[in-house]
Amino acid sequence: MSFILVVEDETAIAELIAINLRHAGFEVRIATDAEGANREVDRVLPDLVLVDWMLPGQTGLQLARRWRSEARTRELPVIMLTARADETDKVAGLDAGADDYLTKPFSPKELLARIRAVLRRKAPEALDSAVEVCGLRLDPATRRVTRRVETDEGEALREAKIGPTEFRLLHFLMTHPERVHSRAQLLDRVWGDHVFIEERTVDVHVKRLREALQPVQCAGLIETVRGAGYRLTQQLGSVAA
Repeated sequence: MSFILVVEDETAIAELIAINLRHAGFEVRIATDAEGANREVDRVLPDLVLVDWMLPGQTGLQLARRWRSEARTRELPVIMLTARADETDKVAGLDAGADDYLTKPFSPKELLARIRAVLRRKAPEALDSAVEVCGLRLDPATRRVTRRVETDEGEALREAKIGPTEFRLLHFLMTHPERVHSRAQLLDRVWGDHVFIEERTVDVHVKRLREALQPVQCAGLIETVRGAGYRLTQQLGSVAA
């Protein structure tokens, strides 16, 4: 299930968009201003953002430029929603980093078609892009998790043997580092909210993941945050493995 963030200050429009997106099977969150949008993006990186051009405090144009300038959000898919129909405005929106531009009023069918088109374009890149934290490299294309470690014979490349669920869990944590995720959030983002399993099941898979990361000396990357959930730290040297 793809997670879409709707950034729109007009409540009626935001709710209408959200209803149509949820009906189409998307997970949706709403932010009414730039501050709220940045807070949501910092919490969990969306699969796509729908952002209105005119927002209180900071425009959607400024938000798009900011996201494109930061490494974590550089590839974040963005569709600009606006009442501005002039060609110069469309060019400005696309130049700011928007992947598409939709002029109000628009039909729900057109919006869904644009969203699916952008997600299709972005999906192969996102799924196949390798991610690395503290020397630990996860490659979705080859399904391998590797790290160079010091041995008695010198430095060697070792592979962690990780099961499919633990692989998805590690991938999510590595692409959202330094953020605390509750068990419920992990169930939603890794297992999917259509799967009805106990939250404590997350603990079992985290334990298995840590055990799988022991041979590459990265078990300490996964931190337990008491009363909150789990976090992947980018400071392996300060954590006991």
